[in-house]
Amino acid sequence: MTQDQNILHELRTIEDDIYWQAVEARDARFNGVFVYGVRSTGIYCKPSCPARRPRRQQVVFFRSAEDAEASSLRACLRCKPRDPAAPDPRAEMVQRVCRSIEARDGGSAPSLEELGVEFGVSPHHLQRTFKKFTGITPRQYAAAHRLKLFKSKVKEGEDVTTAIYDAGYGSSSRLYEKASEQLGMTPAAYRRKGEGMNISYAIADCHLGRLLVAATERGVCSVQFGDGDKELEAALCAEYPAAFIMRDDSQLGVIVEALLRHLEGSQPDLGLPLDLQATAFQLRVWGELRRIPYGKTRSYGEIAEAIGQPTATRAVARACATNPVALVTPCHRVVRTGGAAGGYRWGIGRKERLLERERRGMASNKGGSSGTDTPSLVESKTRA
Repeated sequence: MTQDQNILHELRTIEDDIYWQAVEARDARFNGVFVYGVRSTGIYCKPSCPARRPRRQQVVFFRSAEDAEASSLRACLRCKPRDPAAPDPRAEMVQRVCRSIEARDGGSAPSLEELGVEFGVSPHHLQRTFKKFTGITPRQYAAAHRLKLFKSKVKEGEDVTTAIYDAGYGSSSRLYEKASEQLGMTPAAYRRKGEGMNISYAIADCHLGRLLVAATERGVCSVQFGDGDKELEAALCAEYPAAFIMRDDSQLGVIVEALLRHLEGSQPDLGLPLDLQATAFQLRVWGELRRIPYGKTRSYGEIAEAIGQPTATRAVARACATNPVALVTPCHRVVRTGGAAGGYRWGIGRKERLLERERRGMASNKGGSSGTDTPSLVESKTRA
């Protein structure tokens, strides 16, 4: 070989190594850059094809589908390498896994090994791919689906015991042991739309209007801004139509004072106990919002990236819009890319004033701590 031929051969070897790494990782970023053919099967695929990976010595790379077909190879029916609009096969696999899990109503959650056999991939690859696209594991998805099924059955009027077994829990203890975490109340209370729950609330004046704070014995369940008390009380009653709701300014005084100090900038960190009803996705988003430092902002896209779902920007925005506890979960610190304030459940004017006050507070007290202990509920109540 001449020197130029040697250089070209080395470059081709390096390029093939990079391509093979992309095939091993099923890296969709290389879709459209090349396709690979498998000599033993006579088929060519996209780099992201979910099919079982061939042996390296059986693989040859092509710049285009046309080049592969010129070598008498056939297009893969799973990844459809000739179709530029074909969806990512990994996403399709995740969708099929979800449907498979949902089809097992009344039974135990499938194991990774069972799902791997069903979809022809290794358990490790299935778990990693599923979590990359959904942010949770197949087992967590199965648990969430089972809970969703339970909720739908009790909403349709089925008694709690029947709904528990029809949803596949096997025993009532399986649901009750995590009821507080998943439902925010006991299953029976959920069936009755909060009947038997004790909710105390207080309303105070602040520079943003009227501030309502409501809590159960487990923690704060609502923090809302409004222009009038009747408006705020009506919203709380609509959220918990069958709960026992009572105004009690003295019981919630510690929490109200903490929120007012926070609004004035003298207590940046709240750390209040919460009792929230939400989907798994909402809880993940709200948890990420509580990690945004006082006086700082993040974009909706940055929050989506932080929870491992970079394409879920709109879903993040919806989760922010349904946040029930203003300030404690600081959805006002999420802005549009470029810095525009974006929407806010309690009015864009309030959002802009909150952000401005926090910026001023940071400028005047850099690095300062609140110097105040985290408040807690003064007394607890027992639910019926």
